[in-house]
Amino acid sequence: MPSPQFSTDAAFAMHQAMRAKAPLVHNITNYVVMTISANVLLAAGASPAMVHAVEEAEEFLGISSALVANIGTLSPRWVEAMEACGAAASKAGKPWVLDPVGCGATAYRTEVATRLAALKPTLIRGNASEIMALAGASGAAPKGVDSTVGSDAALDAARALSLATGSIVAVTGETDYATDGARIIAVTGGDPMMPLSTGLGCSLSALCGAFLAAGEDPLAATVAALAVYGAAGAAAAAASDGPGDLPAKLCNALHASTAGMLAAHVLITEGS
Repeated sequence: MPSPQFSTDAAFAMHQAMRAKAPLVHNITNYVVMTISANVLLAAGASPAMVHAVEEAEEFLGISSALVANIGTLSPRWVEAMEACGAAASKAGKPWVLDPVGCGATAYRTEVATRLAALKPTLIRGNASEIMALAGASGAAPKGVDSTVGSDAALDAARALSLATGSIVAVTGETDYATDGARIIAVTGGDPMMPLSTGLGCSLSALCGAFLAAGEDPLAATVAALAVYGAAGAAAAAASDGPGDLPAKLCNALHASTAGMLAAHVLITEGS
């Protein structure tokens, strides 16, 4: 049985707390997902900003409640901004999320993700291949930015990465997992249609940043974000004609999220 902090009721309460705070989330994210990430944050109750220029990124971090660094469309200047902001966030105790998109696909991508992970993000969220590559595990080379294995295959790598970095690590897929190196929390929800619409994983990282900014325990906040997003995804898929209109339905579901919706669409279980 999960502890009370890992329940759908707790997840909904954290969503309400996040809405009340309406945190400004600073995203250094990729070209593909900027719009859907911003829309997800707005629909869920946060305030998004996409600020990439190294000349202003660290200054903007100062007025933000959380940072999300997503390496989907890398360039040296963006990496410079991510490293400066990640280091500043860790020094200031400000929550930040690393999304190691496509880690393992190229040497440069893996090197950048490894350097960012060493800056001790609050949360590292990725698919199974990304987490395994970042942890140094073999046998799960990604197909571009897509995972080639299920999320349960990355549990040992997630624990090892969490212990090595001190970060919460979330592996998302058919079942989502979050770990602090000791506890493993599984969140079952979402819908098989979600991977057919680009950017929904990256947008989840942005939402995790908003929940972390609400000031809750990082593991509990991560689980809450996974649960709220999974429930919204399931509700959205049920109302969609196909993957084309899923992002819009997802934002609608996040905006209308209720405790009943979470209880109907998500199961949270705790392991070790």
